[in-house]
Amino acid sequence: MAARAPEVDYSARILWQELRARHDFAGSYVIVRRAVAPLRLAAAAASLTQRRFETGPGEQAQCDWGQVSVPLGGVRTAEHVFVMTLGYSRRGFALGFLGERMHDLLAAHEAAFAHFGGRCEFLLYDRMRTVVLGTREGRPNLNPTFASFAGHWGFTVRLCQPYRAQTKGKVESGVKYVKRNFVPGRIFRDLEDFNAQLAAWQAEVADLRVHGTTHQRPIDRFAEEARAMVPTGGQTSFLQACVRDRVVADDWLVAIDGNRYSVPFALIGRTVQVVRQGGSWAIRHRGELVAEHPVLAGRGQISVLPEHGPGAVARNRRQRRASPRPAAGPPAVDLSREVEVRNLAIYEQLVGSELLEVAP
Repeated sequence: MAARAPEVDYSARILWQELRARHDFAGSYVIVRRAVAPLRLAAAAASLTQRRFETGPGEQAQCDWGQVSVPLGGVRTAEHVFVMTLGYSRRGFALGFLGERMHDLLAAHEAAFAHFGGRCEFLLYDRMRTVVLGTREGRPNLNPTFASFAGHWGFTVRLCQPYRAQTKGKVESGVKYVKRNFVPGRIFRDLEDFNAQLAAWQAEVADLRVHGTTHQRPIDRFAEEARAMVPTGGQTSFLQACVRDRVVADDWLVAIDGNRYSVPFALIGRTVQVVRQGGSWAIRHRGELVAEHPVLAGRGQISVLPEHGPGAVARNRRQRRASPRPAAGPPAVDLSREVEVRNLAIYEQLVGSELLEVAP
């Protein structure tokens, strides 16, 4: 019970219900309430006597997510805001996303490194699953992708102790500051507008305020911290260098970061490799480039090249054998082979399209 109590905010009622449901506990609620009382008092005393842990310039940054509900294009939307706070200067970086997936987390870090022009030696996190996957032999088991990301950029991952998330209080204060100072009263056209306003607020308000703990402006204190940080400007992006395996679905599309892109029809069921090259996705099979698409913005979009579709090979063969003749309009698309179709409108618009980008 001592381990479970902090997870339920020392609620005797919840603990009593769980004990009855899972452990056949026959005691009364009063017994559980009396047992929880000293645990709650000890936790309160610890929070009052906790000493703020200060770090030197460039030594540590703290990272966390915050969730806000904001109007995007007139629709109330759950926005996920990544915040990185530098431990010495208290200068922060914030960026909004529509989720907290691994790609979002890594993109947020790389944007933060670019914003600060460098990184700290240690980065502190709570035990989010994109960072750590439980424990192994009593030690934290880092998510393999995130471990590779940390190795690529050269920083050391540090984790809060279980049930002691308050040890990253600097970034938690940063998340609260975004929620209470930036969000109220604002409206946004879309995610891009949200991040544009957020960036302006950071430069014009957050960086220039006098911090309550340091009694200095974060931007002034950052001048000292920047000299101690590891420069990141000349290092390649992990996201762009990362090769990902994808299995081609029955509709000859592969999913990448919430959007879908076509590959040649004959590769259905095969595994392809995807890598980002600047503003495009390069898709290869057995080392050969089979498709290239511009990176689509947002999520739920589809990019289809007509030459990837069913019947394209046979159609091209017929056209090569046929004698030259005036163009009689766009060729028909052979859809005789049954495939799993996610959206029939995609195929109806293939004819005559150089590149199709539609929402499902």
